[in-house]
Amino acid sequence: MFLLIVGQNQNLFPTTVYRFPGNSFRKAKSSNFTSMISVEEAQKTILSTCRTWGTDRIPLEQALGCVLAEDIRADRDFPPFTRVSMDGISISFDDFEKGQRIFPIKGTQAAGAPPLRLKEAGVCLEVMTGAMLPEGTDCVIRYEDLSITDGQAHILIEDVRQNQNAHQQGSDRKAGDILLTSGTKLRAPEIGVAATVGCTNLTVFKAPVIRIISTGDELVAVNEQPLPYQIRQSNGYTLQAILDQNGYKSTRHHLPDVEETLKSQLGEMLKTTDVFILTGGVSMGKFDFLPKIFEELGIQKIFHRVQQRPGKPFWFGKGEGGQLFFALPGNPVSSFMCTCRYVIPFLKQCFQQDQTILFARLAESIHFRPNLTYFAQVKLAFAEDGCLVAHPIQGHGSGDLANLVDVDAFLELPAGKDVYPAEAGFRVYSFNF
Repeated sequence: MFLLIVGQNQNLFPTTVYRFPGNSFRKAKSSNFTSMISVEEAQKTILSTCRTWGTDRIPLEQALGCVLAEDIRADRDFPPFTRVSMDGISISFDDFEKGQRIFPIKGTQAAGAPPLRLKEAGVCLEVMTGAMLPEGTDCVIRYEDLSITDGQAHILIEDVRQNQNAHQQGSDRKAGDILLTSGTKLRAPEIGVAATVGCTNLTVFKAPVIRIISTGDELVAVNEQPLPYQIRQSNGYTLQAILDQNGYKSTRHHLPDVEETLKSQLGEMLKTTDVFILTGGVSMGKFDFLPKIFEELGIQKIFHRVQQRPGKPFWFGKGEGGQLFFALPGNPVSSFMCTCRYVIPFLKQCFQQDQTILFARLAESIHFRPNLTYFAQVKLAFAEDGCLVAHPIQGHGSGDLANLVDVDAFLELPAGKDVYPAEAGFRVYSFNF
């Protein structure tokens, strides 16, 4: 089971910054970075904890959307016989090469019927798409290229080749070839492949239960009218949507900023949860109870604070029962970015799924002075040369959830630079492209 605890801190600080005036930003003291780890270290640490939660054997009809936990092999050649791919007639190509253009029709080969055999030279058989190519023939002429009168087929074209319109046995896959590998997400095509090799049941990875829990007394339900000092719950919906978009089901919950309640509820959830993913309540505020509660519940801190913007107060730890804890910042852009950058890749690696790595080149330069990895919000488009181009879209800080509507991805700009020039290429984490 997974658990996401979500808070919404509306403090605004820049997330898409093009320039800092020389006197508007003071570099942080070195001690401010000593407790932080790099993005690369955070990623390596998180991925080192990847695991699975067992497997299930389920009927083929229930497997859509699941992740395969076995290799599926061809039980016979693909196609299993030389298959007619066009309605028409089948002939011996040798007869055509000798100049024959009119062929008496001696029978019809239907799809699903045992194969017929051409018993004499100079004749043909009518054949239907999907049928086995009759014995003694090696060329199919489609009806569109024929004139049939009085039981004879007149070939109207001269461009005829041996083995045309005949899908050769084993030309797609050979018996024993791996068709689907473990870690494959089962979509409609994969279900079809499994069906064609006779898999009535499939072994799939068990899906963890994901709980999204928002915290904070400032949050009210979506269907409620917030008071002037309140806001509606949105992070839970956002994170649930991006998880669902990637195939990971979840449920949403909300807990108040009451230390005893938080500890009691989290302690109870430890019994049934594999991974906790939290946003909010892990910074330095008086109501940020979670680090203290984690310690009291025996949850080991692995790291707290990552050299990145947004998402610096990221907390990661492990429970005594092996539960993993992603404690993300409460700002909506921060929690969303961390989910895209760390949580989704973590889940994909747990299930041995291939991960698409995208790079995009900057459409315009970005200036960013802090020694942090910067995740710029960008709109993606293809240039005329086919390359992916990232257009920075400036928002109003990590509380600006609405700006995410105008972008497709986060562009990861590595720490240690002040200027990221136009045309330079960087890794991109897309959520809408």
